[in-house]
Amino acid sequence: MYSAFISTILLAKELPWFLNYPGFEAWKFFNLFVFIGLLIYILRKPVSNAFKERRDTIRAALIKAQEERDAALAKLEEVESRLATLDEEVARVREQAKKEAAEEQERIFNSTTADAEKLREQATREIENAGKVAKQELRAYAANQSVQLAEEIIRRELKPEDDTRLFKLNVEEMGRN
Repeated sequence: MYSAFISTILLAKELPWFLNYPGFEAWKFFNLFVFIGLLIYILRKPVSNAFKERRDTIRAALIKAQEERDAALAKLEEVESRLATLDEEVARVREQAKKEAAEEQERIFNSTTADAEKLREQATREIENAGKVAKQELRAYAANQSVQLAEEIIRRELKPEDDTRLFKLNVEEMGRN
């Protein structure tokens, strides 16, 4: 088709009015059309492959973006559900903390009461022991004072003849043993 057109143009003696325009050179346009045709023929497969790869890359990126969006939406739903139950969870934690505090207070009160009772019992035992020791010391002191008083009375009332007679009795008793 191109060759028929070109051959009519070249063989014609008189050129049509659109080809006879000043500064219009048909061979330049013919050269341009041939160059563009060859360029399209040569670059058709590489350009087509490049566009196909680019389309596949864009499609993969879109699929990945969709997956990431779905994951983000799922995460958002999870966070929103956790936020919705957050008030309940905070109330539950507060209630648990109050319960534990009350139990701890009760335990401390019981422990303190038991410790106070132990201290009271220990103090009572120590007072009783101190009373017993004081009674024993008082008895020993009273006995000691009685013996000293008896010695004084005996020394005052004992005459030398009573002393001699007691001495003899003691000697006789020693002799018998």
